Amino acid sequence: MRVDVTDYQDATQRVINWAKAGESRYVCAANVHMVMEAYDQGEFAGTVNNADLVTPDGKPLVQALRALGIKEASQVRGPNLTLCVCGAAAKEGVAIGLYGGTPESLALFTTFLQKRYPGIQIVCQISPPFRPLTSAEDAAYTKQIVESKARILFVGIGCPKQERWMAAHHSKIPAVMLGVGAAFDFHSGRVKQAPVWMQQAGLEWVFRLKAEPRRLWKRYAMHNPRFLLFFLTQWLTSLFERHTLEATSHE
Repeated sequence: MRVDVTDYQDATQRVINWAKAGESRYVCAANVHMVMEAYDQGEFAGTVNNADLVTPDGKPLVQALRALGIKEASQVRGPNLTLCVCGAAAKEGVAIGLYGGTPESLALFTTFLQKRYPGIQIVCQISPPFRPLTSAEDAAYTKQIVESKARILFVGIGCPKQERWMAAHHSKIPAVMLGVGAAFDFHSGRVKQAPVWMQQAGLEWVFRLKAEPRRLWKRYAMHNPRFLLFFLTQWLTSLFERHTLEATSHE
């Protein structure tokens, strides 16, 4: 699965440029969960790899990129990128929309954004039901988003559902869609974020597991050990190939 090297400034500027041009794009914020979903499902790997930008949301991915020799790799978390883009959108006069969460979390998040970024244009707020949509419902929501003229749409319905939704609506919605997971709940205060030191140490998953053990324990138990094993294999293979190449070049 592809993961791009970027930073908050670069990613934000790309989103704003695409939005001002009225382009239909989608951005994925990748973590271990997404990588392993892509490993297990080839169709989902294609969905992520076809995105216009895949940021390293999870610290383990940044550490993996650096171990593979990409020293300039830096973390670009979905919740943090959300605020960067909202700030730039408010400054540039670009309208945004919100898709996902509950009506309560959207209301709280909207209030938070309006206080933090006075003048921000939030032209669309949709809280879809927590079940598969009917074709009529999906068409109605799509029409509402298009008619709102939102040029940036934050999609918070969880991985891998949000990535599939963005890919399915690519070219149907003239906006930059960002899959931001739990960002609505984080910034509305409904769910606590891990302390910065835990985020930087790659231990955010420990904090989230403690906060939501019933929902997350199976995901982490299934994905984290396999990610470590598979990445170790990839890293050792890359070391062997590098040493082989160096030895050949010196002959």
